[in-house]
Amino acid sequence: MMKRKVMTMILAAAMTAAMVSGCGNSENAADGAEVQSGSGTAADASAAENKDGGSEGAVYKVGIVQYVDDASLNQIEKAIEAELDAKGAELGVTFDYAEYTYNGQADSSTLNQIATDLVAEQVDVIIPIATPAAMIMQNATEDNQIPIVFSAVSDPVGAGLVTDLEAPGANITGTSDALDTAAVMKLITAADPDIKKLGLLYDKSQDSSTKSIADAIAFCEENGIEYVEKTGTTNAELSAAADALAAAGVDAIFTPTDNTVMTAELAIFEKFTEAGIPHYTGADSFALNGAFCGYGVNYEELGTATADMAVEILTEGKTPAEMAVRTLDNGIVTVNTETAEAIGLDYSCFMDLCAELKEVTTAAEFE
Repeated sequence: MMKRKVMTMILAAAMTAAMVSGCGNSENAADGAEVQSGSGTAADASAAENKDGGSEGAVYKVGIVQYVDDASLNQIEKAIEAELDAKGAELGVTFDYAEYTYNGQADSSTLNQIATDLVAEQVDVIIPIATPAAMIMQNATEDNQIPIVFSAVSDPVGAGLVTDLEAPGANITGTSDALDTAAVMKLITAADPDIKKLGLLYDKSQDSSTKSIADAIAFCEENGIEYVEKTGTTNAELSAAADALAAAGVDAIFTPTDNTVMTAELAIFEKFTEAGIPHYTGADSFALNGAFCGYGVNYEELGTATADMAVEILTEGKTPAEMAVRTLDNGIVTVNTETAEAIGLDYSCFMDLCAELKEVTTAAEFE
């Protein structure tokens, strides 16, 4: 895997930040001073080329900011990088992301420092992956107007990133993995028409979960289904929440596109399996990490579409303000066959409720 820099904040008299390489790569990136030296000229040249629709041999500095390590976001990052490489070869230009790719490790202080560094390095575009990262990058670029192309933001308008999906209106646009919660509820009730109690497991601080949980609650209230909410912001809290849901005797559990739960899935899916409770989630990556079912977009396709938008801005002179937020069609159901067998659940009824049904097994090392 391409190296991913993980920002680690350290307090010193001058409040400086040190950068170290992640993912087992011991090679350190150039220090901040080296990256900055000469970067203004490169940025100016890229901007000039951009006005003419790009020119062969141009180099564009692309900042990629992943919110946290989890299966879904890792898929997106790898797809973005692959597409940037492919488009670069096709157009005869270079999209330099290797020195400007970071992982915020779900820490706001780290993400803010990353934003400061990317602005100082005068990157030509920033690609934040997931809502929290996008919000921090947006705040950091209000004055300098560096273009932002976000990925995997479930509710761009609700999060305050854009004013309108069709006409974002500022220096930011991107791709959305908005979840069709009603479709997930149909899967749940198709598999268990007599469901009495639904568990809702999520991180209440995740903006990506807000609308989907509200929609799930509305569905339960309209259909006379009791619901139990359990939340957590750490693996330990989510593990306790999982135990509480099992003890409450819920018939099924729903989690939207929640990065915190995604990170914890490998640690909690066995709890649900042992209790015979199906876990329905908002992404295929959950199923790859043990959940019974994931529903939603293909994250590799989402990453590819995100990279394409960034390329259009850099090489075709397009502006984020006029580029509609792209939402991929939902309808892909991913079932973990090992989990389905363990809990004894027949999912053949899903065939008529989705555009595509995929079968996977648990991959503990999935990235």
